[in-house]
Order: sequence, then structure tokens, then C-alpha cells
Amino acid sequence: MPSIEIKTLKGKMILPFIEQIANLRITVFKDYPYCYDGDMAYESEYLQTYTNCEESTIVIALSNQCVIGASTAIPLEFEVDAFKKPFEKENIKKIFYLGESVLLREFRGKNIYRHFFHEREKAALHHGCNRTTFCAVERPASNTLRPLNYYPLDAIWNHFKYEKNNGRYTYFYWKDIHETVETAKRMVYWEKTLAE
Repeated sequence: MPSIEIKTLKGKMILPFIEQIANLRITVFKDYPYCYDGDMAYESEYLQTYTNCEESTIVIALSNQCVIGASTAIPLEFEVDAFKKPFEKENIKKIFYLGESVLLREFRGKNIYRHFFHEREKAALHHGCNRTTFCAVERPASNTLRPLNYYPLDAIWNHFKYEKNNGRYTYFYWKDIHETVETAKRMVYWEKTLAE
């Protein structure tokens, strides 16, 4: 296995890696449970949220100078409304949103995921946030796209001290690989209070 380098980038520092990160997201999210039929135009627009914010953080994992993993985070106040709305009655300036972590299959199980969480939580504390959160798509167990060997990541997220909040959710739209139009996907939040 080639050596792996972890880099933590802020804002416009991610620009040289945008195309690789976009391709990585399309590749990884094509798998269940997201089944995402992605395209580069949308990905470039989505990632602008991070390049336009100096307080955003993206942790990337490189192997042979190629991005094989990426993990995003941003103060919740700078996220899109769909992610902010479930917190509208709270002080969102104290909450750091962990966008997503994507990692090529052959590099999983190498402790890279641990670096992703550590660096993003460190960025949250540096920004003055004492809470972190992310949301994940929920699919029914009966979903026909669910592979027989699929295991949800709940146990891993619990290992990093995140708790699922079934009462907090949002909806996001994308086109599944078997769909012809975008449809709403229910996203449930996972939350953690950080030790300052």
C-alpha cells in the first residue's frame, strides 16, 4: 500500500483539488445508500460553498499525489438553508457542520476516517463552536437497491461519540442512479458536544 498523506485545507486552498474531490464524491456516492447520479457541474457549484468561506475546512487524503479521500466541514451559519433550517431556534454560531467524508473503498480501514473527524472537530473548536453535527440519508431496509452485504455506518459514528437525533431531519434533493428526475431524500442528523 503506497504512503498516505493527510492535508487540512481552508477555503480557497482547496481550489487546486476541486476536480479530484468532485470526481471522488461522484464515485463514492454512487454506491448505496446514496445511489447518487452525480455530475461535475453540480459538484463544482456545491463545492463553491466551501471555497467561498474562509472558515471552511476540507481534510484530504493523498496517495501518489491523487486525492483518495476528502472530508468537509464549515460553520453551520455558512451552510445552505436546507441544512440550517432544523436549527433555526438555536444559536447556529456555536455549531460546526460536518459535510461528508468520502474515501475510496480500497483505502478504508486504514485509520483515515479517524483523521477526518479529528481535524474537523479541531477546526470547530478553533472557530469557537462547541457542537458538531452532520446528516445522513435514511433508506428503508426494504429498499431494492440495498446490497445484501450492506452495513450502515451507525456503529462507526457511535464510536466517534455521535448520537442520532431522530427528531431532527431535513430533506435534500438528488437523482438516484435509477431515477430520471430528482426526488426528496430524508436526511437525519447526528450530533456531538465537544469537550472544550
